[in-house]
Amino acid sequence: QVQLVESGGGLVQPGGSLRLSCNASGSSLDHYAIGWFRQAPGKEREGIACISGADGGIYYADSVKNRFTASRDNAKDTRYLQMNSLNAEDHAIYYCAAEIFTGYVCSLGKGYDYWGQGTEVTVSS
Repeated sequence: QVQLVESGGGLVQPGGSLRLSCNASGSSLDHYAIGWFRQAPGKEREGIACISGADGGIYYADSVKNRFTASRDNAKDTRYLQMNSLNAEDHAIYYCAAEIFTGYVCSLGKGYDYWGQGTEVTVSS
């Protein structure tokens, strides 16, 4: 069973950048998709990106496309989410989650069974 720990959240000014990390233990991520989700105050949880296995495809929701970049470090069993051009609408708690996946391009459905504890991103001047 995989365990996930997010880090990298914090306070950033509008237009700034942050990089979130999702570190896995208990299992290699080679056969997992890692999804990135966020939940803003008073809103439903939103899937924003996912990255497939060791070398599979990456998917972005329209809300973050061209601003956020998901990447991987297989040797460290870690996935990253680089977030640029942050604005007030990006203020949320960000989670990474894992689902067993052997395809090429992941999706952001309800198959994610393993979740990290979340890390808060605050965008404010």
